[in-house]
Amino acid sequence: MTDDRVGGAVRNYSGKSDVGRVSDDAKTGATAVINQATDAVQKAYGQAVDAVGEGTDSVKQVAIEGHDFLKKFIETKPHTATLVAIGIGIFIGYAAHQPPRRRYWWD
Repeated sequence: MTDDRVGGAVRNYSGKSDVGRVSDDAKTGATAVINQATDAVQKAYGQAVDAVGEGTDSVKQVAIEGHDFLKKFIETKPHTATLVAIGIGIFIGYAAHQPPRRRYWWD
């Protein structure tokens, strides 16, 4: 009974079988879908590469500007830069300090 349904669905109005044409249409349709998906993926990949390239350029520019500012600050105000460095060192040392561990149960 299932064979009759499939055969009836594949035959055209004149009674001739169109199985070969149907399978060719399915193949070309699948190929078109695959090509569209491939194109979409390639376009998204290209956009991602462009975005990453722009991001790295901006990060590089900010790093260069920061280096130039710090170099100029140290050259023009060496005493202030030294005091700031000592202050940062003391802060890091204080933050990393741990109180001594208790050795006995009565401490």
